[in-house]
Amino acid sequence: MTDSIQVQLRKGALDLCVLAVLSRGESYGYEIASTLVAAVSMGEGTIYPLMRRMQNEGLVATRIVESSSGPPRKYYRLTPLGQKAFEAHRRDWRSFAGAVDKLLEDLP
Repeated sequence: MTDSIQVQLRKGALDLCVLAVLSRGESYGYEIASTLVAAVSMGEGTIYPLMRRMQNEGLVATRIVESSSGPPRKYYRLTPLGQKAFEAHRRDWRSFAGAVDKLLEDLP
């Protein structure tokens, strides 16, 4: 697979990946980014604009927590709307991935 196709696949699944991380519980930006870098090789720089967009769309809520070891951290959590979006994205992903897998199985 070419690098450009992998990049496009990652970008297409990034919203779902962030929602999946947050469905497990509240997390701060660097932690979300680190999880995604490890899981799907997504660059840290793409996470923060996405988090701002998700906040503007009402999918995530934030709170600032002071830290004794550095600057305050912004924690993100799913809103009820974000939870619904996650469930819908997950259903869509599973349906799409299943259809692609079926096509691939039928190849000689």
